[in-house]
Formats: sequence, C-alpha cells, structure tokens
Amino acid sequence: MTSLKDRVSTIRVEDEAGRTQALEVLRATYRDEKGWVSDEEKQVPEDDLERPDVSWFVVQENGAPVGVLRVLYDPPLHLYKEYGLDLIDRGVDIEAFIREHRIAEIGRFAVLPDKRRHTVIVLALIRAAITETVARGYTHYITDVFEDDPHSPYEFHTRVLGFVPVATHEVGELNCTSRRITLVLDLRECYRRMHAANGFFFRFITEGWAEELHRSLAP
Repeated sequence: MTSLKDRVSTIRVEDEAGRTQALEVLRATYRDEKGWVSDEEKQVPEDDLERPDVSWFVVQENGAPVGVLRVLYDPPLHLYKEYGLDLIDRGVDIEAFIREHRIAEIGRFAVLPDKRRHTVIVLALIRAAITETVARGYTHYITDVFEDDPHSPYEFHTRVLGFVPVATHEVGELNCTSRRITLVLDLRECYRRMHAANGFFFRFITEGWAEELHRSLAP
C-alpha cells in the first residue's frame, strides 16, 4: 500500500482544468462550509491564469483536488491601510517595511474538511508556494487569519513557520465578522529556523531544491 506522500502531488494552476480543481476546493470550503463567499468563481477569475503576479497551487490526492493556495506578488498593500489596521506594535514603520522588502501575500489557503488532519497535504501547498516565492526573489509573506475560525492556521503559522502578528483589522475581502490578524513572515528567518532544526518539515519543504535556492536564504 502506497503512503499518503506518494499519493499526493501538486500542480500550479495554468489552465482551465487546474482552475476547475481550485474552484472545487473553494466551493467546498469557502462557500459551503464557511460561508465566506457566495460565488467561488470570483475567487479564481479566468484572468488569473494569465497574470504574472498571481500563482494558484492545487494539491491532489490520487489526482483529485484536496487543497488550494494563492500567492499574490507585490500585492496592493494600500488596501491594508484602508482596512483600518490597528498595529500591535506601534513602533513598526509600515511604510518603511514596504519600501525595504519584496512582499508577497499568501492566502486563499484551504484544505477539504476530511483531509485537514493530513499534514502532508498542508506541507505540499506550503512547499510549492515557498519554492516559487524564493525563486522569484521575494523576501516576506503577509497574510490574514480569522481570530474566531476554528480551523485557523494561526498556531501553525506562528509556531511552526514563524509568522509574527503585526496588526488586526475588522474588515476585509471575505464575508466574515471575525477580527482579522495580519501576520508577516521573514522567509530567510523561516529558513534559518527550519535549517537549524533539520527536521522533517525542513527536508520536506526543500526537497528537490537547487543549491542556488539554499544559498539565497542561507545565513
């Protein structure tokens, strides 16, 4: 019997077939389970297939979609200011941070309810996203999580990856009344932590990496 790792594969969404798989996961999670959207079609517009600043990834188990994730490069960060951010650390200079780093937004992270306990599926999404993000030369991730979501990745993001909470806000793109927590991840610091531990997570995420990728993040 094959292991789950052997049954799991990841695709970058580049055509209508991949888009259909991404929508299938979002329909089951964001629309039917969470009620965060009324029309999942708008979450993955056809134009995204041609945009150089957007990457969608789908994880499959035996060819069936079970997870999805989006990376938005150079996101319109002025929107965060319009959301009315309440800074956790008042000493943070948001304008300087934006000027000095290359930032990508990671989000629309969803795994089918009956697959969430399978860490390999989550890690496969993270691996695809980080690998491409680092290859493009981006240095930081920004993301939002819902404070009251029972399936929030907050603990995973902060405890495992090293995301740092920097602000909160009450409104956003999705239909949810929960307060949002804005998190930031320094990808180099994430790599250093993983490399020092040299555990399964590090080996899984960097599997197949060219030496150039390692050097770009190494101390």
